[in-house]
Amino acid sequence: MSTFPTLLWLRFRRDRVQIAVWILLFVVLEVIAHAAVTETYGDEAEREGVIRLVILTPAILMLRGTPQGTQPDAFQYFLLFGFLGLMAGLMSTFLAVRHSRADEESGRSELIGSTEAGRITPLLATTSEGVILNVVIGALVGGVALAYGAEPLGALLHGAALAAVGIAYLGVGLACAQIMRTSRGANGLASAIVTLGYLLRAFGDATGTVQPDGLSMEAGWASWLSPIGWGQAVAPYTHQNAWPLLLCLGLAGVLLAVSIALQSSRDLDSGIIPERSGRLHAPRTLAGPLGLAWRLLRNPVIGWVVGGALFGAFLGAVGQSVIDLIDSPEAQQVAGAVSQTLAALTGPGAEGTMIDLFTTGLFALVGALAAIAGVQAVMHARQDEAGGTAEIVLAAPVSRLRWFGSYLVVGAATVAAVLVFAVAGAVLGLIGSPDVGDRVSIVAQAGLAQLPAALLIVAVVALVFAIVPRLSIGLGWAVVLAAVVFGQLGGLFGFPDWLRDVSPFTHTPVVTAAEVDWTAAWAMLAIAVAGGALSLVLLRRRDLALGG
Repeated sequence: MSTFPTLLWLRFRRDRVQIAVWILLFVVLEVIAHAAVTETYGDEAEREGVIRLVILTPAILMLRGTPQGTQPDAFQYFLLFGFLGLMAGLMSTFLAVRHSRADEESGRSELIGSTEAGRITPLLATTSEGVILNVVIGALVGGVALAYGAEPLGALLHGAALAAVGIAYLGVGLACAQIMRTSRGANGLASAIVTLGYLLRAFGDATGTVQPDGLSMEAGWASWLSPIGWGQAVAPYTHQNAWPLLLCLGLAGVLLAVSIALQSSRDLDSGIIPERSGRLHAPRTLAGPLGLAWRLLRNPVIGWVVGGALFGAFLGAVGQSVIDLIDSPEAQQVAGAVSQTLAALTGPGAEGTMIDLFTTGLFALVGALAAIAGVQAVMHARQDEAGGTAEIVLAAPVSRLRWFGSYLVVGAATVAAVLVFAVAGAVLGLIGSPDVGDRVSIVAQAGLAQLPAALLIVAVVALVFAIVPRLSIGLGWAVVLAAVVFGQLGGLFGFPDWLRDVSPFTHTPVVTAAEVDWTAAWAMLAIAVAGGALSLVLLRRRDLALGG
């Protein structure tokens, strides 16, 4: 085990930039959220009013979680923890796959395995790195809460809940790396599991039970199928339940044991799910870089498109429930306040009926989903460059413009496909709803309105890759998270307008207005095209950046 400290240090050395970006994001989000909540919802009566409205609005419960009273720290935990848990899950799974399955693909694991380290020590080093990173992030988040006046036990449980969720998903990433044959497949499966956990938490919270005080809720059964739901159930500033942390740690321990057993018994560079036999002759579509890029990204793209369609279908299906909610006596009494809350989710200048605000507000999340899918496609170019496969392709009569342009085309097409299928799913879900024609028109416009902003984010990430390739993965995902948090969630957090304006999503057209202004959409589309073209020019002028 003398090689263990060396391998652990090597992992931190390789990940130093990404680790710094992740830590900074978590801390900044916690600080900004606390300041925004204090400024926007500083009065207990205001927080009580918001909670009573949220309990009447399943869409907000899905996004935020179950409220646990009006205490300021509990209110912030309710607003932010679900999103932070999603971030921790993605961070941990990406880290696990990067140092396990991706290392096997690159041949690094074979070299390390030929030393006294063997096959298990690298896995333990990866696990230790992930645990340490999550503990540090949890300690810093809890420290921020403590610095702002939270009680010590509550701050400790706050940080521990976030760390435990990340550690649970670290185990998921390690197991997926054993199951799938490629890092692409392992990341896709792990991301799907993390997203499913968030959706289960969302469904469980939306179907939760309101407590007698009318200011807190108990999550539904679906939340108990998700590590994010377990972390939320800790309720550090009210009930202070420490036992759900054991569920997260237990899941991580079981998955680690399974991963060690599989790592010890399977062949190197193989997976539990074998790849099907390849064709004897390559199809004609692989004769060029565009066909190759599509072949490499086909499965993840299909996964994102299916996810968009399911989200759209869910959105359309629950629309009738929102209409029923609007017609209820409770909602009629606070209709104006509910509309204001939904408008905060939809964006600056939002107006219209509550059902229209609900539809466009949740379609903003579809726009974020499309942007993430497009960015993932573009980031695959960096993986090819770091792994050396791009160098092989470019050794053939293929220019850099055609090579990277292929990834940009697939990324842009992925963005459009996710939005189109989400609209189609929503239309199917709306069948049988009152005023279905008007609803379909709003859904179609809401989907189209998200396209320029999502494409602009993809273009910005492409520029990052062209300028600072070694930092592009960490900085690229930071761009996506900042755009989503400031633009899509800034209204709920009460962020100032100047901060929200940083995000392209803030400038999407308000399709619920009497006259829709598409000027900003055309401007963002033009900037996205110019940014993509500039990234191609800059890529031609720099050397390939090999290595992770």
